[in-house]
Amino acid sequence: MTGLSVKLTFLGAAGTVTGSKYLLETGGHRLLLDCGLFQGLKRLRERNWQPLAFDARGIDAVVLTHAHIDHSGFLPVVVRAGFSGPVYCSAATVPLLRLMLLDSAHLQEEAAEFANRHRFSKHSPALPLYTRADAEAALRLLQPLEWARARAVLPGVTASLSPAGHLLGAASVLVQTAAGRILFSGDLGRPDDLLMPAPAAAPEADWIVIESTYGDRRHPHTDPYAELAAVIDRTVRRGGVVVIPSFAVGRAQTLLHLIGGLKARAAIADVPVYLNSPMASEASVLYQRFPREHRLSAEQCRDLSRAAHFVSSIEESKQLNLRREPMIIISASGMATGGRVLHHLQAFAPDERNTIIFTGFQAAGTRGASMVAGAETVKLHGEWVPVRAEVVQLHNLSSHADRDQLLAWIKSAPRAPERVFVTHGEPPAAEALRAEIRRAYCPNVTVPEYGETQERASPAAARLP
Repeated sequence: MTGLSVKLTFLGAAGTVTGSKYLLETGGHRLLLDCGLFQGLKRLRERNWQPLAFDARGIDAVVLTHAHIDHSGFLPVVVRAGFSGPVYCSAATVPLLRLMLLDSAHLQEEAAEFANRHRFSKHSPALPLYTRADAEAALRLLQPLEWARARAVLPGVTASLSPAGHLLGAASVLVQTAAGRILFSGDLGRPDDLLMPAPAAAPEADWIVIESTYGDRRHPHTDPYAELAAVIDRTVRRGGVVVIPSFAVGRAQTLLHLIGGLKARAAIADVPVYLNSPMASEASVLYQRFPREHRLSAEQCRDLSRAAHFVSSIEESKQLNLRREPMIIISASGMATGGRVLHHLQAFAPDERNTIIFTGFQAAGTRGASMVAGAETVKLHGEWVPVRAEVVQLHNLSSHADRDQLLAWIKSAPRAPERVFVTHGEPPAAEALRAEIRRAYCPNVTVPEYGETQERASPAAARLP
């Protein structure tokens, strides 16, 4: 391997939405772009426990597109295995990672302890994938990058960030090497998102790696206020409870903004609203720290903290499950893969008066995907719980760009790239976007397989005898 070529290996988000992880090798150095946790199907989650596909001590640096766990949540494992280099990300991503990685470690420690106490794990003892100490070690390596300013991340290699929408601090990453420019879209937001501004135009690149979460569909052109109000209204009228599994960062704040607006104009009944996620409560405050990175005014940021009662203690969380009068509970996690929301589902899913609202993409193999597909029972804490509550999925609250918006972003580049790699999508979505990009923009488009490696030589290398 010389400095005149670059290798790109797809170690995650290939054939699936989660586990975003790309290894770049050039000039004898190695850069990891994203370091995400696999979620969803058991065969994917098992990859988190397999031996690393690379020597962690041989990685020189990591660049993260944003703080979501499927892009950052494997970092403590890599650090524990010996990685000690810098981890670059946007300034707003730094405090979000502190919230999310520590929460992820806590959830895994808690799940292992619960499994051991109730003896429903196949392993004895059940162990967490990583601990709070592992997460703390990873957090000490973070180094913020400025927007649109190239920074040397390896010898002869620079990375620059451009806003991707989607989430506070989310970025697309342009990596420039002697062998060319590779652009990673990260997760792209929507131009019409309620909280986040539209993604910046794509910079010029030789290769583009683009996400495809919603690559096979368009978002509905419906009013999110009206749609959410209708679901809440019919649930309250039948005396039910609304439970909303929500991502703690981004989605929870959108829901608070929507519900606060609906209450302000008396579009829904004045029922109590509870935000039962300490991480979501802390994340809401961060919008005030980064006022230039979202659409909310200072007053709207303050309103996020007034739209709900923030539940902090475990005892208060348990007390919610004993109530039967109408209320709205927003709680993590968004795909019902863990967290306090599982206890709320256990309490309220069996009652047909209640409603469970999912507000975004549900990865295959998650409880959320199962419930949206009409599952009559769901396994929670080792027990099968009947799902008699109404289950609703609101697609127009997704923070991901849809097919047309993804195409518009890639076409915003100054020129078409030599190659496009479609990742971070379930196979039907990735294939649909691949076909559309090939038809309308770039003929050389592929959906890479897990573990696949591609190499690009610079024009200078091609001219050598």
